[in-house]
Amino acid sequence: MQFEINATKRDVQGSSASRRLRRAGRVPGIVYGGTAAPQMIEFDHNELYQALRKEAFHSSVINLNLGGAKEMCLLRDVQMHPYKLLIKHVDFQRIDATHEIHQKVPLHFVNAEIAPGVKLDGGMVQHVITELDVKCLPKDLPGFIEVDLKDLKGGQSLHVSQLALPAGVTVVHHGEGDPVVAGIVVRGGGAASEEEAAAPVETQVITEKKPAAEKK
Repeated sequence: MQFEINATKRDVQGSSASRRLRRAGRVPGIVYGGTAAPQMIEFDHNELYQALRKEAFHSSVINLNLGGAKEMCLLRDVQMHPYKLLIKHVDFQRIDATHEIHQKVPLHFVNAEIAPGVKLDGGMVQHVITELDVKCLPKDLPGFIEVDLKDLKGGQSLHVSQLALPAGVTVVHHGEGDPVVAGIVVRGGGAASEEEAAAPVETQVITEKKPAAEKK
């Protein structure tokens, strides 16, 4: 899945300039990476806000339309106001269609209601991992990965190695073992397994080094 969003170049930076942009309904940002130099940019707040409301926008390839020239990017950081519905700053990273990228992709759990452990045993689904760090070419990047729970029985767990990954997508492993994605806890039976009781394995996005941040 791919999105497109419009941006314009900006020449001024700093806290005062950023505040003026926000008062005018604009959002300051930066695009970096690749062979080009980092570029200060700005967005229409409403257009960007509506895009950010879509889950897939956070994990998909984005075509950044910058003055008519389009660049393939990934969203890398969003800074929000602590209590207002206000975007303060965004970071995008350029990517190359011919090189693999690393990105966190959300997991969508389906068929929990028909899983034997829920339907027959009265168990409850326990989500241990809700997103997965993957590696693939930009064209193969999925908006999400589906996790089918229909065959899961009470006391059983589903591991990363058992997921049906889209073609061209591989999991980026951090550490050893085969992490548990989800399990079914049966009433009175405690955790489905010792593995589920363990803390989820923390994932990390491997990205190109970001340039020094501007003062916002």
